[in-house]
Amino acid sequence: MNGLDWAVLIGYFGVMVAIGVWSHKRVDNVSDFFTAGGKMPWWLSGISHHMSGYSAVMFTGYAGIAYTYGVTSFVTWSFPIALGIAIGSKLFAPRVNRLRSRLHVASPLEYLKNRYNLSTQQALAWSGMLLKIVDVAAKWAAIATLLSVFTGVSLNQGILITGAITAVYCTIGGLWADALTELGQFIIQLLAGVSMFVAVVLKLNDKGIGFFDAFDQPALHGHGKPLVGPYGTVFLLAFLFIKLFEYNGGMLNQAQRYMATAGPKEAERSARLSAALWLIWPVVLFFPMWMSPLLVHAQKPDGSDSYGLMTEQLLPHGLLGLVVVGFFSHTMAMCSSDANAIAAVFTRDVAPVLSSRARSWSERSGLIAARVTTVVFLGLSMAVATQVNSPTFKDIITVVIKWVAGLMGPIAIPMMLGLLRPFRRSGPTAALTSWAAGLLAFWLVNYPINWNVDGGVPLQYQVSVPLAVSLVLYILIGYLKPEDTPERLAIIETVNTDGDSAAATAPVPAQAQAPAGGGEVLRD
Repeated sequence: MNGLDWAVLIGYFGVMVAIGVWSHKRVDNVSDFFTAGGKMPWWLSGISHHMSGYSAVMFTGYAGIAYTYGVTSFVTWSFPIALGIAIGSKLFAPRVNRLRSRLHVASPLEYLKNRYNLSTQQALAWSGMLLKIVDVAAKWAAIATLLSVFTGVSLNQGILITGAITAVYCTIGGLWADALTELGQFIIQLLAGVSMFVAVVLKLNDKGIGFFDAFDQPALHGHGKPLVGPYGTVFLLAFLFIKLFEYNGGMLNQAQRYMATAGPKEAERSARLSAALWLIWPVVLFFPMWMSPLLVHAQKPDGSDSYGLMTEQLLPHGLLGLVVVGFFSHTMAMCSSDANAIAAVFTRDVAPVLSSRARSWSERSGLIAARVTTVVFLGLSMAVATQVNSPTFKDIITVVIKWVAGLMGPIAIPMMLGLLRPFRRSGPTAALTSWAAGLLAFWLVNYPINWNVDGGVPLQYQVSVPLAVSLVLYILIGYLKPEDTPERLAIIETVNTDGDSAAATAPVPAQAQAPAGGGEVLRD
């Protein structure tokens, strides 16, 4: 990178901070900070939902998969995400929106106290927060890895730079700042992605390789197959189920985008836009990665540095800085949205249980707590990021695929299926048992059993078994021990029906109180 590239990068950071300062004026209370007060346009919510699912892991870990295996990187990643969100646009998006518009909550987990009980809510909240720390840590490590390729800064320095900038704008402006910066980041990535796509096509033409016959080259032998290596049919189906839950609210930050729209119909449109973007845009981003074996020789065994090396070789200064900004934009979009979601969970779900003072926070105190929690979460994730390449966590893609995908299911299943009428019989026993058994299954499959199986347990089973165990137990226990009380049925009916008539006919828990920071939450 030269002075022009640095100017583009520094200018980008300045714009992000400016957006955070401008968004600060739109945040008056906790509801504004966490859900944009339900005033976010559906198209902005959809773009934000789409962008908050990316990170620099795509340009490192998944670039390595594309370098090694080819198009399976799209078939087993962005395609199941697109399909999962499309299904969720009808199944989950309207119901998640009603958590805010009908139950007036600011955290996706707030409703769990009445849908199940306090123990279930706290179990899912704590495990979700801990998992998110590891997840975001992998994202910091990914962007720091790319930054080191271009600038030579150390991993820890890269983590500190990106984390500090993200902390400034998302702490000041809340979800509004996240969404508006994600819109800017989407535009930047559009320009950067198209620039890289064109540069690769031109380079291939210089080598006498046509656009449509590239996969006939010996270096790309087998790279056109949709399912290869450890990424087979079982992995694809497991990933589809995982992403159905994860990208429709199971990982919390996407749920906030649905909650931020004015109503259920707008949330549904938001999800459809995000699904369409996930189906189309990653093809443009992945094509250069698929072609990378023809253009560069990766230095790392997993090929995770291939995209960075190719970018350095193909793009002129200025455009190189724009692509680096694109790397940052994806990671900062996801990490800032995660920070906002976890701050919502802690201040709305966990802090009131830990402290009696938190139950009586004023709007100002609640907003200060939200911002402090955001900074603390980012700090913890940055600290963990320095250990991502340690023997405990191994490489970046291992953390993202195995830990996050494997552990997300047991946390998300009680939260997401608890919204749906067919699972109304499943109560706290089903929720807690399925959660605990799923976590236990993850540990068994990934460690004791993996150690004793020749060659280890295949990746597809490492990520699918915990979800399968949780799903089966959640449904089975619900039928064997139904716990569908009138109060729990009232919650389900409220999130499944629009209009005042539903509120009048559905039984409502008698004891309800308004939490600090505005909004009304149903209480046991």
